[in-house]
Amino acid sequence: MANNDLIIDSSPSEVVIALLNDKKLVELNRDKKNAGFAVGDVYLGRIKKVMPGLNAAFVDVGYEKDAFLHYLDLGSNYKSLQAYTKYVLQNAKAKTNSISSMKLMEEIDKSGKINDIVASSQQVLVQIAKEPISNKGPRITAELSLAGRYVVLVPFSDKVSMSQKIKDVQEKDRLRKIIQAIRPKNFGVIVRTVAENKGVEELESDLKDLIDKWNKMFEELKISVPPKKVLGEMDRTSTMLRDLLNSSFNNIHVNDEKLFEEIKQYLTNISPENVNILKLYKNQEPIFDFYGVDRQIKASFGKTVNIKHGAYLIIEHTEAMHVIDVNSGHRQKSDSSQEVNALDVNMEAAIEVARQLRLRDMGGIIVIDFIDMHSADNRKLLFDKLKEEMKTDRAKHTILPPTKFGLVQITRQRVRPEMNVVTNEKCPTCNGTGEIMASVLIEDEIENNLKYLLKTQKESSINLTLHPFLAAYFTKGIFSKQFKWWWHYKKWVNVKAVKSYSFLEYRFFNDKDDEIRL
Repeated sequence: MANNDLIIDSSPSEVVIALLNDKKLVELNRDKKNAGFAVGDVYLGRIKKVMPGLNAAFVDVGYEKDAFLHYLDLGSNYKSLQAYTKYVLQNAKAKTNSISSMKLMEEIDKSGKINDIVASSQQVLVQIAKEPISNKGPRITAELSLAGRYVVLVPFSDKVSMSQKIKDVQEKDRLRKIIQAIRPKNFGVIVRTVAENKGVEELESDLKDLIDKWNKMFEELKISVPPKKVLGEMDRTSTMLRDLLNSSFNNIHVNDEKLFEEIKQYLTNISPENVNILKLYKNQEPIFDFYGVDRQIKASFGKTVNIKHGAYLIIEHTEAMHVIDVNSGHRQKSDSSQEVNALDVNMEAAIEVARQLRLRDMGGIIVIDFIDMHSADNRKLLFDKLKEEMKTDRAKHTILPPTKFGLVQITRQRVRPEMNVVTNEKCPTCNGTGEIMASVLIEDEIENNLKYLLKTQKESSINLTLHPFLAAYFTKGIFSKQFKWWWHYKKWVNVKAVKSYSFLEYRFFNDKDDEIRL
């Protein structure tokens, strides 16, 4: 089993989460602090416009562009949800501890028309299904579901469903009997893959947590006016732990004490046996530099991605689809035929393609141009390899077999904006002009800025981050420049080396770790 490490870099503006599989970066998530409209959030919205031609409606949930609600996303039990929502909004003293006592209304027709079900200005309870992407607003659904570690709670339903990945028929029957015995009336349940071989106590505890979450949501709903978020999904860190945490996790490293305590509490609740793998990172060196994440990010994003032995991928992004071209480069085994060489490169490329789709969270249609192979058996080997590598991908996807021209088509679910890291940066020193300040003047510039910050602006503490060569210049020796600053200003300037900076790049931060713009 592969070893997983979670490296979490927390800053004042965002939390960046890197998942390493056997020390290799396979997922990268940016969780903006105070950012709204995450997948799973529940909003009380208002219908702005009904579009019969699209069989859809646009809903105001507080985003700059109205959210899109298709008829098929209303869910079969929309009438029951709407009746209950209307009752709660009109009765501030309504008891919302259970929906078990209500009688479910008839299901809506799957081939019906949206203008027969909803109307302009109607208040509606919806859940974010896709975050805002490009110039589009969020995609929403009225078929609410609350995800836990072992089960997913589906209000206004009586169905118990099993994850398709649970293959054992006896285990399916055991889980179904447990859930049927403990679930409240009018709450459907989807049993997740990780519930396999779990006991009654664990399943019941998870289900109870979700019922409590539902009750808190409707307490919030009673005092809400649209547009208003009535239930926030867990942050990205907790979501990843909920969905991925298993015995393959070795370490979780986090560089923020407050976030460390929050994760510790969450682990104590969902998996107390794994609390000891959580570690607080205290080194001076940036956490992503220390664990080699920053270097992998720079090497893994961009138009060209190198594989082993000189082969490489070219990744192009268009509005309609993503195209990946596999190139053998200078790789050539003199003792092997062209077909064997093509198979070797394609098999290695399949591993990297699966990683890139997950790492960049690429969605929609992806076309991969592998190197041509004439043998149908070899094309079958490549297809099986790609399917095997993508088994760990949590996003729903479909892979079609290679054509005789070597093209493989993949559709992959997209629920969030694609992760995009620009690796070709504008030079921070020359600002793209191609000309830089004489390097002998950089010392004067830094010292003038320090004088302004410490004397005029009266900053109590300064952190100076710069390239390792410059950091060494300012800190080496008994009577270093750093020591002379302290002697002159009576304030200590912390100097930190950052490997990812360009040679003459430097930045100032205050005692709250906020960057000081000059």
